[in-house]
Amino acid sequence: MDIKIQIIVIAVIVIAMAILVNMIRNHKIELRYALLWMLMGFGVFIFTCFPGLIRVLAKMMGISEPVNMLFFVGFCFSLAIIFSLSVAISRLSNRAKKLTQEIALLKKEIKKD
Repeated sequence: MDIKIQIIVIAVIVIAMAILVNMIRNHKIELRYALLWMLMGFGVFIFTCFPGLIRVLAKMMGISEPVNMLFFVGFCFSLAIIFSLSVAISRLSNRAKKLTQEIALLKKEIKKD
């Protein structure tokens, strides 16, 4: 990998991580959702600083091309994000249903009185 590209990628990662940390401090994103993005940023940072590492990992896993290894890692990361968001949506859906039921019961009690 060309050194210019490495410097640009590292600069973008540092800026993105700074924005992410700022969003966490301003309560625009919860830490549990930001952790996966921070992990991804750290992984890209490591692979950018040590480009030979992706070749070694690909060879260890029996993957013929390092690019295929990157696609595999990206796919796994996407699955982790989708799973995390699915859990969050399910939790919020259950909370909304419970709140709706509680409001309906409270309205019924108020109408009785």
